[in-house]
Amino acid sequence: MDQKTHESVQLNPEATETDETIACARCGIPADGAPPTWTCSFENGRRRYFCDDCARANIRSIEGRLDSAWW
Repeated sequence: MDQKTHESVQLNPEATETDETIACARCGIPADGAPPTWTCSFENGRRRYFCDDCARANIRSIEGRLDSAWW
């Protein structure tokens, strides 16, 4: 099978996607700079970030790959 299953992505830590402050998509708490321990989800063509507390509270749903609308 020569079908491509994943595309490689080059990450540039210097680049920023937007000038907006990153906030938790669940509780709204803002992040101080780049949140290295937060969970990032790609849903409906958008990146959504979740703080440590929200991610821990919903870890089973996240691991089950449910969209955040379900939890």
